[in-house]
Amino acid sequence: MTNRAATDQAPDLTVYFDGSCPLCTLEINHYKWQSGAQKLCFVDASSSADLGNDLPRETALGRFHVREANGTLLSGARGFVAIWALLPRWRWAARLADLPAVTPLLELAYRGFLPVRPWLARIAARRQP
Repeated sequence: MTNRAATDQAPDLTVYFDGSCPLCTLEINHYKWQSGAQKLCFVDASSSADLGNDLPRETALGRFHVREANGTLLSGARGFVAIWALLPRWRWAARLADLPAVTPLLELAYRGFLPVRPWLARIAARRQP
């Protein structure tokens, strides 16, 4: 379910992803190998029974979500920006997203991506070993 070792410390972010989507899994695996990933807890929403009362499985599978340590649920571009801010090699992207109007533009791009995600996932599935 997660890539975190058992520790007493809660993760900075819990990342919910669609593990049945080859494209999503490819991206999450990239994040798992980044320096700073120990601050993240990865939850495969396609197979986990516990996503929280405020995150129905269908919602989690249809759109990217992360939960901050304080319980706040972020989705779409805001979720990606939260991850990028924790990963040293991605902090430049988080800083860029902090510029005025950039995160709303990223959200528009993400919403444009969602309809083509199934097609891209099929392509990613063919390329995986």
